[in-house]
Amino acid sequence: MKKNALFALCLVLALAAGFALVGWPGMTGRDPKLAAGGDFVLQSAEGPVDSKGLRGKVLLVFFGYTHCPDLAPLALSSSSQAFNALSAEERSRVQMLMVSVDPGRDTLARLKEYTAFFHPEMLGVTGSDEAVAQVAGAFGAAYRRQPAREDGSYVVDHTASTYVVGPDGRLSAVLELGAPVDKILSTVRGLL
Repeated sequence: MKKNALFALCLVLALAAGFALVGWPGMTGRDPKLAAGGDFVLQSAEGPVDSKGLRGKVLLVFFGYTHCPDLAPLALSSSSQAFNALSAEERSRVQMLMVSVDPGRDTLARLKEYTAFFHPEMLGVTGSDEAVAQVAGAFGAAYRRQPAREDGSYVVDHTASTYVVGPDGRLSAVLELGAPVDKILSTVRGLL
C-alpha cells in the first residue's frame, strides 16, 4: 500500500512540475526533445481550425481536458493573464488554443464554454483520437487515460506545458507549468 501511495505522489509531483510523461506504457506522445510542432486541422465550436490559417499569429497551445482538476486551469489562467497584459494590437496577433486530449467527453460546446471561462478569445479544439494523438506527438506532448472508476469517471494524465508557436508556424518555445506571467508575456512579445 505504501508503494502505491508513493507512486501516486511521484506522479502528481511529476505532473505539477510539467514533465512530459513520455516513455510510460500506454502514453500517447513522443519525446519533447524531438518535437518540432507542425500544422494541424482540428475542430472548434465555430468550425475547423487550420493552423496554416493562423500564420502571422503567435499561438499558445495547451494540451489538456475540461475535467482536469488542477493542471489545465493553472496553465490556462496564466496564459489568459499574459494575454490580457498585451495591448489590443498585440492581442490581435496572438491566439490561445486548448487541444482536448479527451475527445470522448469534451464536446465542442463544452470546450467553448470551458475556454470562455478563461478568456472569450481562447479556442477549444479537438478531433478524433487519431488526430489528437498526431498533433500531440508533433508537439512532444504526452497523455494517457486512466482506467475508469466504478462511477465511470476517469482522469487523463497529460503534459502540463504550454507550447509557443511563432508567426512562421514553427514551435519556438515550451513553457513549463508555473512559468511566471512575465515570462509568458516576454516570450510572446519576443515573437511579435
